[in-house]
Amino acid sequence: MATRPHQAPRRTDALSKERIVEAAIEMLDAGGEKALTFRALTARLSTGSGAIYWHVANKDELLAAATDDVIARVVTDVAGDAGPREAIRSIALGVFDAIDAHPWVGAQLSRAPWLAAMPQIFEGFGSQLEALGVPEQLLFESTSALVNHVLGVAGQNAANGRLFVHEPDRVAFLGTVAEQWAQLDPERFPFVHRVAAQLPEHDDREQFLAGVDFFLTGIEAARQGLSSGSGRTPASPA
Repeated sequence: MATRPHQAPRRTDALSKERIVEAAIEMLDAGGEKALTFRALTARLSTGSGAIYWHVANKDELLAAATDDVIARVVTDVAGDAGPREAIRSIALGVFDAIDAHPWVGAQLSRAPWLAAMPQIFEGFGSQLEALGVPEQLLFESTSALVNHVLGVAGQNAANGRLFVHEPDRVAFLGTVAEQWAQLDPERFPFVHRVAAQLPEHDDREQFLAGVDFFLTGIEAARQGLSSGSGRTPASPA
């Protein structure tokens, strides 16, 4: 008599979209986008594919939902008593750390910027810049510049992190680069020679936050210049 192949027991509790997204995030973190398939997801959740398709239509929709979930936690996890500048730094660092922990989030934001996650980021920064006193005519440009800095640096940091899983590997690689910089023509690259020694052990997060502070200082200077009548409203893009 033939025996039936062993099958994983099916779930008896109701499957929610939140649980599906949570499982998808776990799979993405462990193996990247290639690891996330509906077949693997159904096995992980001990359910049928129909139960998953009831909540999400396809993999792209699931990736979008997972990205939105990660970013929503960052944007909403800001202390209620934080001032605008502190809130902006908190959101920026939260996005930086989120993309560092979930590199696929950075890839999704660059690949599909219309995701709900992007409006969440824009709203988080824009509302705080408005609270900082940035006038309406500077808000879009200021918010866009800040978002571009945050996502660009965070995405590059995550890409670098995939190359160097262990910190000694990163330090050794940057040390090699620093040695190469030090061998360049000092008359042609005087500045590079001066900073080469700082390259191997610089702190990426501190450097990132310094960039955010530079943006905020410039934005505040533009606001003050505009309010005093000495500044000019930036020209609209063609």
